[in-house]
Amino acid sequence: MKTLLLTLVLLSLVAALQAQDPLLLQPEEPDLTGTWYTKALVTNMTLLEGKLKVVFPLTVTAREGGNLAARITFLMKGRCHVKEVLMQKTEEPGRYSAYEGKKLIYVEELPVQDHYIFYCEKQGPQKTFGMGKLMGRTPEENPEALEEFRKFAQRKRLPQEKIIIPEQRESCVPEHD
Repeated sequence: MKTLLLTLVLLSLVAALQAQDPLLLQPEEPDLTGTWYTKALVTNMTLLEGKLKVVFPLTVTAREGGNLAARITFLMKGRCHVKEVLMQKTEEPGRYSAYEGKKLIYVEELPVQDHYIFYCEKQGPQKTFGMGKLMGRTPEENPEALEEFRKFAQRKRLPQEKIIIPEQRESCVPEHD
């Protein structure tokens, strides 16, 4: 009986110690599935600056192993395009790889409810290219979330003057000449 009691005490002590060890605690991944709206964006890529004025909702779906797929609609040269990007989960929470590991995507939760920053980064031969997007569950503007996004852009050394508040459209309609 004493052995059983001692075993129970030791097991509960080990369990308590493990629960306090921050290396053993796995942070809960946020639920990123569903529809997202781009509220603001910033990039250090000059090729994209004038092309990001109109945006459409994107849809994120869950895949096996914690991977995600993002379905993106965009307008290019007057035509609507839809692209699916596979975001492969990495060992680091909130970090995904895309395009066969050529790009990293970081997802940062903001203190503002239902708002995240999706940050995509690609290492070039002489420069790191980055684009940050303030994403929300609804299309309405949120000044507090925008302020957090400005702070993020500053931390990432992305040009504050190039922050764009794009026009939201629910669906893509091709433009006519």
